[in-house]
Amino acid sequence: MRNHLKHFLLLAVLTICFTATAVAQGTVKGKVVDAENNEPLIGATVSVSGTTLGTVTDIDGNFVLKLTSSKATLVFKYLGYNEITHQVKGSNTIDLGEVKMSPDAIGLGEVSVIASIIKSDRQTPIPISNVKLAKIEEKIGNLEFPELLKSVPSVYVTRESGGYGDSRINMRGFDSSNLGVLINGVPINGMENGKVYWSNWSGLSDVSQFIQVQRGLGASALGISSVGGTMNMVTKSTEAQKGGSAYFGIGNDGFRKYSVSFSTGLMDNGWAITFMGALNTGDGYVKGTNYEGWTYFGNISKVINDHHKLSLTAFGAPQWHNQRSTMHYIEDYKNSPDGGRFNNGYGYINGEAVGSGYGYNYYHKPQVSLNHYWTIDDKSTLTTSLYGSMATGGGRRARGAMSNWLTIDNNTGRPKDGAMMTPDGLFDYERAMAANAASQNGSQVIFTNAVNDHDWYGMLSSYKNHLTENLTLTGGVDLRYYKGYHTEEIDDLLGGEFYLQTSPLAFQTKNQLLKVGDKFNYYSIGEIFWGGVFAQAEYNTDKWSGFLSASLTEEAYRYDDRGGTDSRYSATGADKLDRVSSLQNFLPWSVKGGFNYKFNDNHNVFVNAGYFTRAPFFNSVFASNTAAPEKDVPYEKITTFELGYGFSTEQVNIALNGYYTQWMDKSLRRKIGQEYANLTGLDAVHMGVELEATYRPVKSFELKGMFSLGDWKWKDDIHFTMYDEANNPIGTYDAYLKDVHVGNSAQLTSALSASWEPFKGFKISADYNFFGKNYADFDPQNRVNEADAGIDSWKLPDYGTIDLGMNYRFNITKDIRAIVYSNVYNLTNTEYIADAKDGTNHDWKTALVYYGFGTTWSAGFKVIF
Repeated sequence: MRNHLKHFLLLAVLTICFTATAVAQGTVKGKVVDAENNEPLIGATVSVSGTTLGTVTDIDGNFVLKLTSSKATLVFKYLGYNEITHQVKGSNTIDLGEVKMSPDAIGLGEVSVIASIIKSDRQTPIPISNVKLAKIEEKIGNLEFPELLKSVPSVYVTRESGGYGDSRINMRGFDSSNLGVLINGVPINGMENGKVYWSNWSGLSDVSQFIQVQRGLGASALGISSVGGTMNMVTKSTEAQKGGSAYFGIGNDGFRKYSVSFSTGLMDNGWAITFMGALNTGDGYVKGTNYEGWTYFGNISKVINDHHKLSLTAFGAPQWHNQRSTMHYIEDYKNSPDGGRFNNGYGYINGEAVGSGYGYNYYHKPQVSLNHYWTIDDKSTLTTSLYGSMATGGGRRARGAMSNWLTIDNNTGRPKDGAMMTPDGLFDYERAMAANAASQNGSQVIFTNAVNDHDWYGMLSSYKNHLTENLTLTGGVDLRYYKGYHTEEIDDLLGGEFYLQTSPLAFQTKNQLLKVGDKFNYYSIGEIFWGGVFAQAEYNTDKWSGFLSASLTEEAYRYDDRGGTDSRYSATGADKLDRVSSLQNFLPWSVKGGFNYKFNDNHNVFVNAGYFTRAPFFNSVFASNTAAPEKDVPYEKITTFELGYGFSTEQVNIALNGYYTQWMDKSLRRKIGQEYANLTGLDAVHMGVELEATYRPVKSFELKGMFSLGDWKWKDDIHFTMYDEANNPIGTYDAYLKDVHVGNSAQLTSALSASWEPFKGFKISADYNFFGKNYADFDPQNRVNEADAGIDSWKLPDYGTIDLGMNYRFNITKDIRAIVYSNVYNLTNTEYIADAKDGTNHDWKTALVYYGFGTTWSAGFKVIF
């Protein structure tokens, strides 16, 4: 009995000790940061392997997790970063300090350097907004890529004509030709006019790892056109872990999206390969705007050793799409049963919707880059990118003696006199084709393609040296060569056998019979030679940080008029004009700087200022589209100043800034109907205030808001020249623009968004965006009378939209994860005008407009393995 009692007591003691050990609760805490820049990772998951225990990091990357065992394996996960594990032991509070997670892409840190990515908005005198991979995937659906930025202060985005990739973005009132747009640090603004055509980059949302918007001067030391700001897109590099994904999405108006990706991960031999492909198809929200767009992305990387990495990337997005050819009067939208979807610039051939002149676009602009990352020593690096782009594509035109049969008048948005229309108000292609077939003189109306091919090669190299703990110097070169080929080619004879050329090009004969593929109307080649140097000094301490940078660029333009028939080409003596122009040389430069001061962990202030000159665009120098350059085209001159304040705690982040930008001698080239206006010497002032705020009271809920108010006006009346479609001068005029508001961009914007994760993996969000103080874009032809002086452009009605989103992340198996996405855009189907061109009476009745999209939706399912 006594022995049994001893055994029982011993068993009881052991059981109590075991139970006490099992339920003993320890606590582990720490801070999860990016291994490359020590920035906190917000929303990273920290879980205990084999259990349901877990938490997420707060706005400063901190976490606290209670344990139910004295031994545990912690698993750290964050989208776009390598998963890591950490063993912990003990029953007391364990402080892990900083837990560093590395991006799951080889060379991503080096790319961020050459792209001038700002690591922290509290350590730089530049206002920034970031869009990370998780938000890109959650929000994009069937949105256009620039629409991801519509909640950034002073940003205005529309889908303009409504076709696939036809969106545009303005920042602080400046369009894309006055923004620095870069992919992996390489500028992509058009070399001839500075514009960015987003249809050429429609696949960016599939391959972007990270987007940073730097408003105002920007951090890039390159001599780029960052008047309004800079957009840095960093694409996905080769992923360090083996795996892949498959995605399928659907949406309104027949939207379908398919994508696959695969990565070998970093193999033992130092090589890694990643591939991604995607297809987008749909009928389009606007009537008759069907489309098809492909995306491909490939990267091969080689880690040679600790000092050298090579990365070869190829990216392209070939596409075709129909689009609205012109704006319309508000009255015509109201009278159409299609409302804001109204489009009369297309018809049907064999049951397929076919856009007419200016109603169809196709393009393919692949970009290949080879990057070399050299870590020279622990203080210095050299990053070099060699890149090339060979683009082909263009847009449709209706030409011929009877082109009016298939043309919408861009000045009215209505069919031209004599247009062949069906009872439904669409183009009657069958009737036009029958007339062409019956004609003894060949086709009376044809389709051509306005071709804009180019070859673009460049090298961007940046050397960085941490001279001291506080001082860093950066210097580099930016070399580019561009050759653009511009012509029209006959694409479709529309039932006829030939086209009788009555206005031949220089190498053609009169009454020559042209066939599909023959050149038509014009043929020229533009060359641009670009060589730039830049340097930047950065100084950082615990309290102070600042930078000073400068750039100098030599640009040379040459025009080769292969097809022109200007009489000066055949003249003799002093009147003779060579078909190939002499080089037109320009030497723009820039200098900018700023500093930031942190009073403590919560408050900071910054100031920046800059002055730079910009060479006139190629299209302004050769405005007449002959080899005769314009005389005395001035440099554009920009002066800007900015002041800001920041406040940050664990739960609250606030950023407030004000800016002032003076722009002198700006050049514009405007298309007006079938004619062009070349405007030089414009002056403008852009000033305003911007506010961003984030509030995160608990880990699962986040509230964001922004507000911006601008005052952007033209300062002077100007003198300009008009050209017809054949680029012949047809007159000079005065335009009364003084104190007219800069149009085409909302000067008052605000946004409020909320996201909530009620349980692990499931997130819902709501976003409200408001846009006001938006004025119609001025038309120089409608401001040539003195009576127009002092009259502002028509002000568009204010509007707001609500978007809802949901996504759920879950595990199918241990190694296979899945994400479900769904989004509803413009939930309340708000009717609004997004774009407008001012009319003769500067009111809504004479304005030409595009309506924005009503309610649209998308849903998607992604499997990650």
